[in-house]
Amino acid sequence: MSTFEELVAEGEAVPTEGWDFSWFTGRATEQRPSWGYATMLAEKMAKAEAALDIQTGGGEVLASIPSAPPVLAATESWPPNLEIARRNLARLGATVVHAEDSADLPFPSAHFDLVVSRHPVTTRWDEIRRVLRPDGTYFSQAVGDGSVRELTDYLMGPQPVDPSRSPTTTVADAEAAGLEITGLRQEALRMEFHDIAAVVHFLRKVIWIVPGFSVDAYRDRLASLHDFIDRHGPFVAHSTRLLVEARRRE
Repeated sequence: MSTFEELVAEGEAVPTEGWDFSWFTGRATEQRPSWGYATMLAEKMAKAEAALDIQTGGGEVLASIPSAPPVLAATESWPPNLEIARRNLARLGATVVHAEDSADLPFPSAHFDLVVSRHPVTTRWDEIRRVLRPDGTYFSQAVGDGSVRELTDYLMGPQPVDPSRSPTTTVADAEAAGLEITGLRQEALRMEFHDIAAVVHFLRKVIWIVPGFSVDAYRDRLASLHDFIDRHGPFVAHSTRLLVEARRRE
């Protein structure tokens, strides 16, 4: 059996580029939302004329669609992901451009009939409305409020829940920007971490769960969590997901 230090070193060594989570196989699990985002995304892309994927990561989810609309673009803020996304999306003829998460979108107004985003870090509702054509659709699977809070609280102590990701705030912000919410679903999904290497890699990859995370800063809490998993089995947390669909209203 690997020691705490060996597992921590393993979790620190895994590259964090892209959104491929296959390394976690056998070490951590997360229940999938019931709605099947990738299948719904493919259906909407098949009907689109011009589509944009915001904060595409390494393009892994968008690359799963069988065929692309005539115009397909994607944005990504983290430079190491840009080349991964360009490789993954080359088959679809997609244009991948750099754009900071909170910045204006580098596209003309009323340019797309479909804008999508999976797990956006931030959502610029005003910019989404601007680049959508009249009656165009925004479709997103977003991280909800309090996601994985059990892990956050274990390492940091009890933390307030950010209301900006709640369903009510999502609806209010979208409507304030001139979008009409046409669909909204929420689910809480069970997660299990089977060793501390999985925890370390997850916190390095999903940086908003414990802001400013480093092994050195949280070594004592990580050691405590390692002992907990040894004694009691997997550490259980819950992710929250929102499925959001909106249209540009005039």
